Amino acid sequence: MRLGLAFALVFLTVFLLEFVECQKEAKTVKNVAKGKKQNLGKKVKPALKKTKNKPKVKKVSVKMSSKIFIMTHLSEKGRFRKPPDTLVIPAGQRLVLRCKGNHISWAYPSYLDEDDEGRFSITHRERLSQLTVVNSTGADTGEYHCWALDCDTETCRKDESKTGSTYVFFTDPRELFVPTNDYYEAIQLRTDRPTRLPCQVTNPLAKVSLHREFPPDVIPVDGKLITFDVKKGFIIHKALPLFAGTVYCVASYQGLMQSSTKYLLIFTNYPSAPPSAKIRASSNSVSVGENFNLTCTALGELDIEVDFTWEFPGEQLGRPAYTRESQESVYVDGQLRQLSQSVLLVDEGRAVDNGLYKCVAQNLQGKTTVSTHVKVLPPTSHGQT
Repeated sequence: MRLGLAFALVFLTVFLLEFVECQKEAKTVKNVAKGKKQNLGKKVKPALKKTKNKPKVKKVSVKMSSKIFIMTHLSEKGRFRKPPDTLVIPAGQRLVLRCKGNHISWAYPSYLDEDDEGRFSITHRERLSQLTVVNSTGADTGEYHCWALDCDTETCRKDESKTGSTYVFFTDPRELFVPTNDYYEAIQLRTDRPTRLPCQVTNPLAKVSLHREFPPDVIPVDGKLITFDVKKGFIIHKALPLFAGTVYCVASYQGLMQSSTKYLLIFTNYPSAPPSAKIRASSNSVSVGENFNLTCTALGELDIEVDFTWEFPGEQLGRPAYTRESQESVYVDGQLRQLSQSVLLVDEGRAVDNGLYKCVAQNLQGKTTVSTHVKVLPPTSHGQT
């Protein structure tokens, strides 16, 4: 009895739950139908899907470098890799560089050409060339450069597109400067180009200063007029007379201080171009027995020496050259210039003085040749009617 009563209660509960759910679904359907009826005759805009604007892709043409780096360096791990611009190797260690190519040429510190102990060698193999320096010293410090050669059956020429280079410092605790054979070196301090004082160091961390011997003084390095390059030395970008004299470099590192070779700087006011010369004859037609002269002028920069030389017809027969030279400052187009002049004097013209007269004006940059003709006429006959 009890089992039947329980079964009846469960059945009744399920029936009631299903009835309630059916009522809810009917109400929902009614509401949806009502909503559709209200929207009849109205145009419903479709919902637009928002999309992000795609960024415009700008095509950029990248120009690839046509040069190929062909150098590799034997690293401490025993692998050949592309070397950095600067290598720092303790003196005594080995340097091995390779360059790929069937025909390779090398440039290296000239000191290595003097090696007679077998420390330096270049070996050419199939498709590569190897440079080796063993038992290295501070003197081996410098630029190491290689390039491929484009060869035919007769000649080889440098292939600029296939090169490699690195600068190697062989650090030596006893030598801060790359040693040289010269105790004293004369360097021309020219006004037309920078001047380099080649006091190169073996250690890029060394501090280097520039000194004047007399009067003893430290020359300031301002980074403009004078600069220092750890691979090249000091560069004097503008030559001034006050820099003339004996100078030297001093390097210091970890308590060690050393002086370089001494450099005698000779100031030279160097012209920027050969002289601009002109020639003029007092007369291009003279009679035998008349005196005449030719003037050669050169306009140029101040304090630039100009040398004059003459070529004239009478020179071949031993006629001596009488010249008079002078210099003066003149204003040309608002600028102060130097006018140099040479005058060739010819006394009592003769038949041998007839012909071409040349003047050569020369300075340190070059020379200019100008010329003109002088006609020496026979004497006129007197007393004729």
